[in-house]
Amino acid sequence: MTQLKLRWGRSVLRIALGVFVVIGVAAFVIRQPAWGRQPRSVAEVEPQRLEAHVRYLAETCFPRDSAHRENLAKAIAYIAEEFRSAGGRVELQEFSTPSGPFQNVIARFGPETGRRIVVGAHFDACGARPGADDNASGVAGLLELAHLLGKEKALPAPVELVAYNLEEPPFFAGPYMGSAVHARRLKAANVPVSLMLSLEMIGCFRDERGSQSYPLPILRLFYPSRGNFIAIVGRWPQRGVVAGFKADCVGSVDLPVVSIAAPAFMQGIDFSDHRNYWAEGYSALMITDTAFLRNPRYHEATDTPDTLDYRRMAEVVRLVHAGVVRHATRTAMENRN
Repeated sequence: MTQLKLRWGRSVLRIALGVFVVIGVAAFVIRQPAWGRQPRSVAEVEPQRLEAHVRYLAETCFPRDSAHRENLAKAIAYIAEEFRSAGGRVELQEFSTPSGPFQNVIARFGPETGRRIVVGAHFDACGARPGADDNASGVAGLLELAHLLGKEKALPAPVELVAYNLEEPPFFAGPYMGSAVHARRLKAANVPVSLMLSLEMIGCFRDERGSQSYPLPILRLFYPSRGNFIAIVGRWPQRGVVAGFKADCVGSVDLPVVSIAAPAFMQGIDFSDHRNYWAEGYSALMITDTAFLRNPRYHEATDTPDTLDYRRMAEVVRLVHAGVVRHATRTAMENRN
């Protein structure tokens, strides 16, 4: 009997150890811990400027869905002027849809040639809603990123910032999304892209326990219960890209950063403009506050400017800037080799 109990105890121990190893490996592969920490960013981003951008888009340009073209035109003019004042080389990218012509706004920084880094955010909103977090926050971040890039003395690789039209329904996941047009044209022109980043909702942060949800219950084992972090999201085949950009960012600002590389069928993984760059074979990631998994005002009339955390938004912009500059430096070195 004693030997039987001993064998049973060893079997339980082996099973427990196996489960522990499986969970540990899963956590490592899915969450991709970053071992090193980057130097602190010295870039300055004013929360008040972010708020001013958000309020212009969410209030002055309200409503800014595809049915209100005059307000989309206001947003386009505002974005283009901000890009120009930052020193960007600005282009309005025209494209046609069954509903008529629309435009993306592009600003280029750094050298004219070389593998390109693309950072984008959509400026339209879902229906007659303010869309402060979704996605005036992402556009505000894009505009302040432009001002930071404009101050760089010599960017080592070309960076293209794009404000996209028509991300929201009824165009989402279709060929007339502004990002789908942009990605197709890059591919048709054989433009090499080292990385694309989609800024998709970066303004909602919550500190209470249980404020963060996940598309699969098992993810609660690996990720925080508080919605106080920014997420770097990519798909499983590009998990090395996710880990690499995370390593370029971690430690540069005072903001928790988590990452996930998951199959594209997982809910939310492809819910933004980066999906269209995957379709063209480019590496693409989403930078997000996780949208409806955290923000109860997602696609609601209550998604207003006063609900956002502009201090932490500023940290997101500083983090993205640090990651983009480091990625550009590494890309330029790879090009020389």
